[in-house]
Amino acid sequence: MQAEERPRCPCLRLCLWPPLSSLPPPQSSLRLPVASSSAALGSAPLCSVLLQEGYLLPGLFLLPLLLLLSPLTDLASRGWGPQGWTHPIVALSSAGRTDAQLDAGPQSPEVGSVPGSLAASSSPVQAMGIKTALPAAELGFYSLVLSGALAYAGRGLLEASQDGAHRKAFRESVRPGWEYIGRKMDVADFEWVMWFTSFRNIIIFALSGHVLFAKLCTMVAPQLRSWMYAVYGVLAVVGTMGPWYLLLLLGHCVGLYVASLLGQPWLCLGFGLASLASFKMDPLISWQSGFVTGTFDLQDVLFHGGSGFTVLRCTSFALECCAHPDRRYSLADLLKYNFYLPFFFFGPIMTFDRFHAQVSQVEPVRPEGELWHIRAQAGLSVVTVMAVDIFFHFFYILTIPSDLKFASRLPDSALAGLAYSNLVYDWVKAAVLFGVVNTVARLDHLDPPQPPKCITALYVFGETHFDRGINDWLCKYVYNHIGGDHSAVIPELAASVATFAITTLWLGPCNIVYLWSLLNCFGLNFELWVQKLAEREPLAQIEARLSEQMTRRVRALFGAINFWAIIMYNLVSLNSLEFTELVAQRLLLTGFPQTTLAILFVTYCGVQLVKERERTLALEKEQRQDKEKPE
Repeated sequence: MQAEERPRCPCLRLCLWPPLSSLPPPQSSLRLPVASSSAALGSAPLCSVLLQEGYLLPGLFLLPLLLLLSPLTDLASRGWGPQGWTHPIVALSSAGRTDAQLDAGPQSPEVGSVPGSLAASSSPVQAMGIKTALPAAELGFYSLVLSGALAYAGRGLLEASQDGAHRKAFRESVRPGWEYIGRKMDVADFEWVMWFTSFRNIIIFALSGHVLFAKLCTMVAPQLRSWMYAVYGVLAVVGTMGPWYLLLLLGHCVGLYVASLLGQPWLCLGFGLASLASFKMDPLISWQSGFVTGTFDLQDVLFHGGSGFTVLRCTSFALECCAHPDRRYSLADLLKYNFYLPFFFFGPIMTFDRFHAQVSQVEPVRPEGELWHIRAQAGLSVVTVMAVDIFFHFFYILTIPSDLKFASRLPDSALAGLAYSNLVYDWVKAAVLFGVVNTVARLDHLDPPQPPKCITALYVFGETHFDRGINDWLCKYVYNHIGGDHSAVIPELAASVATFAITTLWLGPCNIVYLWSLLNCFGLNFELWVQKLAEREPLAQIEARLSEQMTRRVRALFGAINFWAIIMYNLVSLNSLEFTELVAQRLLLTGFPQTTLAILFVTYCGVQLVKERERTLALEKEQRQDKEKPE
């Protein structure tokens, strides 16, 4: 099987959606851009995707290049700073804080911050004060404009969905839905449909069994709970994929365990990448896929998810062994780490040091109020699944992009809403998946990576990723080692290129992934270049002359441009190259200036509201810290 024809796998969602522990905590935390879901990348034409003549690349690169007009973009909020290993995406360093945090003025250095790095930068761009609130009337106007624009675009999508419900091109992916709604349903995302229809009961049964046995073991023999996790996970893998698949994964585990005994990090990382490549490219992928017994709809998804995450977990184990030769981790520790069922097939991934420390607690103590949060998360996941299913009865956002002839007839507002809604859906899909898995993990007294930040609140490339676990893995073992203190342009470029190279391998090499990696790596580095430019005269002096409110408005303007750069760059993988070209041409070229400026203004209003939310949260945090200070 050629690389371009690889099966769709859940790993594609989870890349974003990709110093050892003996070193100080990481000095930077690269935020990888949105990785599309497996259904998203899988729905794109994965055959030879050639850049034909057209408007795609000029339109795509036009957005960030406009940022050169001003240094006042929100580069200060990019995620280059240290990040706690509990991974809320908003846990940024002083270089990775949002405007609201930056505006708060001087703060004590965070763990892992490096003097002279971006985390220690103190340019005028970063010195504007938090207390920069805009007038309530202005914010109300922004809310009114944004609400009206979303309603108008939603109405256009609803009418388009109604008109296209009976089109011949829609027959395969728009099928009869819930009888009491009386409408057809968009079923283009085969993974979502199988997770919550065909395999729903199996997934519930497997996770419920895990929770039940884990609770019994914790009550009877808490010192053996890690063994119970591993045994139950192994039995689930054998029952689902067959014993030969288990032996295949054990072979990779043993190989990386042997490599860890040599104590050479470069060898462990190289061996891990070679193992990962064997699951991504022919002829080895075809040979290894033959170890799976039986045939069922989710077989390819489970095969790629289980094998890919196994390699990353084993590589993390090997690198931690090299970092801590005095701890003498055993093969049993690796197996208990790898076969923890909730994380096994779909992630998220926890680095070995974190998982081992948490699962080894003989008598774990649950924080006060955690059970309430677990119940709330479980209820929210159920409500979200139902809401998405209802939404798909009225809006065919996954099917319309596949019919370019029909999509080209949409009004500009509806087309922009369609592009935006595809990214929002991919975020919702990742949030639901991680929400369900994390709920089970928290019942097991683990602290897993949190779900991704909503795409609506992202206007810098530095925060745009969908899997915090993969992000942490790459930062800890690749990005921070190459990037050093992350203050120099060339080392930073080398670090991000190396990181995206591994990300490309994780997603599965093909032309569409190459393009996605190139665009997002460019966007990520471009923010650093402009930040460096903004620190120089006369640009820094120009901003210093502006009032704080005007600075916020100018930043929001260029944040709006960056927001659409993020959407366009990731739409390549979420849908198709042709659909991305259609959107770029309509919004940037044929629709200029009316459509371009109207959408930019609406996005500007949204960015301002996001900034206001960030400002409010930062103030609340500041007040809590003041109350906690001793009298």
